[in-house]
Amino acid sequence: MRKYRVKYGRIHHIFISHLHGDHVFGLYGLLSSLNLTGRESPLRIYAPAGFQQILHTHLADFDIHLKFDIEFIDLQGNNPVKIFEDKNVYVLSLPLRHRVPAFGFLFREKEKERNIIKEAISKYNIPLSDIHKIKKGAGFYTSAGQFIPNSEITRDPPKPRSFAYCSDTVYFRRIAEFVRGVDLLYHEATFASDREELALKTGHSTSAQAAGVASEAGVKKLIIGHFSARYKNVLTLLEEARAIFPATIAAEEGLVIPL
Repeated sequence: MRKYRVKYGRIHHIFISHLHGDHVFGLYGLLSSLNLTGRESPLRIYAPAGFQQILHTHLADFDIHLKFDIEFIDLQGNNPVKIFEDKNVYVLSLPLRHRVPAFGFLFREKEKERNIIKEAISKYNIPLSDIHKIKKGAGFYTSAGQFIPNSEITRDPPKPRSFAYCSDTVYFRRIAEFVRGVDLLYHEATFASDREELALKTGHSTSAQAAGVASEAGVKKLIIGHFSARYKNVLTLLEEARAIFPATIAAEEGLVIPL
C-alpha cells in the first residue's frame, strides 16, 4: 500500500472473502499499523460469521488495544445479500463454494441524476425550485405555458460502473447469475485445465472455468488471479482463458484498470 501510495486514512471498509491465511493474516498487521499511526475513526470489517471472536482473541493475545472502533458485519447465507449501501454505491456479498465458508463481493454504483444543461436554465428561466425535479427526469413548463421535454434541458449521467470479486471458489453455474453484466470481474484461476480434478479437490477454479463464467455472464472484462505457485509464467493460464473470453488480463501487483 505504501509502495503504491494508498493512504491508510482512506480505508473505511475491509472485505474478507474467507478465513484462510493468505486472505486474512495481513489484516492483523494492518490494524496494528492503523493504530500506531493514530487512527480514531471507526472501521467496518465484512467477514464470514465467527471472525469477530477470532480477531478479538488475537488482539488480546498480543496485548493490542485499538484506539478506534470496529464494526463487524457477518457474511452468511446461500444467496446474495446487500451488506452496504450509501447514496453512491451498494455492495452485495455473493456465496461461493470453497473448503470453508467463502464469499465474493459485487460493488455497483447507483444511477446518478441527469445533468441539467446550464444554458437551458437561463434560456427558459428555470427557477431553482424546479431543478431537482428536472434532474429526476421531469419536463418543464415555461411562464408562457410551453412544455420543454427533459431531453432538451438535460444530459444523460455517466453510466453506473460495477466490479465483482470472486475468490476462492470451485466453478458452479450460479456465479454467472451473480455477476451478470458487470464491467469488470475478478475471478480466481488457480490452475490450468489439465489440473481440473485438483482444482475441484482443493476448492478452486481453472482459468478456462473463470473465462466460462465471464462469457456466460456477459461481463465486459475479466481479470484472472490467485495463481498456483507451480506456474512460474502465467502465460499458459492467460492464453487458455483468452481462447474462451478474449477480454482477459492477468492480475499483477500495482495493476490499475480504468472503468
